Amino acid sequence: MHKPLLVTDFLDRARKYYDDEEAVVATTGERYTYAELGERADRFSAALQERGIEKGDRVAVLDPNTHFHLEAAYGIMQIGAIHTPLNYRLTPDDYEYILDDAGVDAIFADYEYAPKVEQIRDEVPAETFITNDPGEVEGDWADFETIIDDAGTEYDRPEMAEDEVITINYTSGTTGDPKGVMRTHRCEALHAYLVTIHQDIADDDVYLWTLPMFHVNGWGHIFSITGMGAKHVCTRGIDAEWLFDTIVEEDVSYMCGAPTVLNMLIDYYDTHDPQTTGENDVRIAAAGSAPPEASIRTVEDEFGWYLMQVYGATETGPLITTSDARRFFDDDSSDRFSVKKRAGLGYLGTDIRVVDEDGNDVPRDDETIGEIVVRGNQVMEGYWNKPEATEEAFNDRVEGYYHMGDLASVDENGMVDIKDRKKDIIISGGENISSIELEDALYEHPEVSEAAVIPAPSEKWGETPKAFVVPESGDPNDPGVTKQELEDFTREMLASYKAVRRVEFVKSLPTTATGKVQKYELRQQEWEDEDRMVGQG
Repeated sequence: MHKPLLVTDFLDRARKYYDDEEAVVATTGERYTYAELGERADRFSAALQERGIEKGDRVAVLDPNTHFHLEAAYGIMQIGAIHTPLNYRLTPDDYEYILDDAGVDAIFADYEYAPKVEQIRDEVPAETFITNDPGEVEGDWADFETIIDDAGTEYDRPEMAEDEVITINYTSGTTGDPKGVMRTHRCEALHAYLVTIHQDIADDDVYLWTLPMFHVNGWGHIFSITGMGAKHVCTRGIDAEWLFDTIVEEDVSYMCGAPTVLNMLIDYYDTHDPQTTGENDVRIAAAGSAPPEASIRTVEDEFGWYLMQVYGATETGPLITTSDARRFFDDDSSDRFSVKKRAGLGYLGTDIRVVDEDGNDVPRDDETIGEIVVRGNQVMEGYWNKPEATEEAFNDRVEGYYHMGDLASVDENGMVDIKDRKKDIIISGGENISSIELEDALYEHPEVSEAAVIPAPSEKWGETPKAFVVPESGDPNDPGVTKQELEDFTREMLASYKAVRRVEFVKSLPTTATGKVQKYELRQQEWEDEDRMVGQG
């Protein structure tokens, strides 16, 4: 028997079995059941159809992690329109490019971010502009509450097929213009199933939205949390005090976060000693880059949480691997930290390989480095209107596999350990040095709050490791440690050729909205007077 895999199934299931259960804790104080969430999504579907939006049209959502985002996303997808979430940290010029590239027909924008769109509205194809507080936005914007009240709940749900595109997620564009990642009903649905399995999502989970919903549909959690009938706790931004308070007040059981989120929580914990759990045990999925072992120790041994490292990219769902392989570590052993910081094993139904430049699998010696390539049902359909970029992404070293651009080794158990991005590997005197390994060492120093290591130009070696360090003191002029002491510290922990040779103390590191350090900004700064980098980063 064949039943199409559709993203609309997730809210349909929640409404069928959990209609009277609390679905959403809104940032505005309201609490909605799944019946109420579903009705609001239906009304948005009807409102869009009244404004001429049809199956296949693109509708953008620019919103922090509020209930409006969930309602808009399902309202869009229920009529077969294509949900196109936008990063709320971009500039008006970025929005102009993306809205034009996607041919967006309508946009819902939170009042805080709508002014950015208002600046370029005459330059984009969209004709329908909706916000949740038009009084805060200049220009002609429809009010979300008014249009759903007027629309009623009746709308026409079109016939949909699982191989049709239902979301477009734009990449960060760190190496050129952003690319629209096309994802079908099928790959979204199967990715959500995999997340549900590997992240142990259950109907009694209370999920705290620290991860942006725009980021690959919140790693698929707008589907998996909803489909399982679990509870969404929404946010308008995060700070450590609020997070700890909310975890306790709402009995949060599950959340996601980049290493920068972990660092923020750890720094607050060290100075304020807050309560870290409510009635539920807490587990957290971390991604973006591997957290240092020191961070994992604090989260697990002091917070009392359970950490799972996951890995992926916008193009792959995003999630394709997990470190949560409990046969390979003992919960009571400190050795577990070296396993937990790995990218880990491939998800169910996901073919993960690490290959050399000729496309051959590297040996399982945990030393030989190759590029990660992947095949899986959660991998994108391709890039929107970019067939050449799609062809290259799937056929560089190995035909038919998406190429991640990350360099890694594989241990005897098949667990992947990411060593670096191809552009972040440091080639010093012919030796490959992992910036991640150096960062991990620096995080062991008590005076280091955050660190990013990049290749810096060297007349003698071509490239040499340089660390940008945010000191624990928060003051780069009074870091509590000298540059030489940090260089010596890394030399004690690693082979001498891998040691940091230069250190610069900084107030903060440039990051994306999802907490990834934007090393390309640091590289550009460091190499602006050079013709080329040895590693071509």
